[in-house]
Amino acid sequence: MKEITMYIKPEKLEVVKEVLQSHGCGGMSVMSIMGCGIQMGDTRTVDFKGLRTNINLIPKIKVEAIVKDEIVEELLLDIRDKVATGQAGDGKVIIKSVEDVMRIRTGERGNDAI
Repeated sequence: MKEITMYIKPEKLEVVKEVLQSHGCGGMSVMSIMGCGIQMGDTRTVDFKGLRTNINLIPKIKVEAIVKDEIVEELLLDIRDKVATGQAGDGKVIIKSVEDVMRIRTGERGNDAI
């Protein structure tokens, strides 16, 4: 099993959800975050809790899913095909090995739990 973590543009969330569903992913976690990569964002000076500070963070969406090993390559190709715009800021996908998973409700383990 693999944990797939994606950092994407907010407007691409529905596309990513459709891709994950089409590959039989049983679930995902979605978080709204702020960050910057090579594009470094728009530097602005703002008042934050009474202090003037520069920010260069861009709104992003973090999507996490646990998937079966056999679908990882096809899933990555589909994400690249449907999410990429060719511009800086398209995002990143991080793949990590998962040793085990347990569904709390039933006690199922491994692929049966995802």
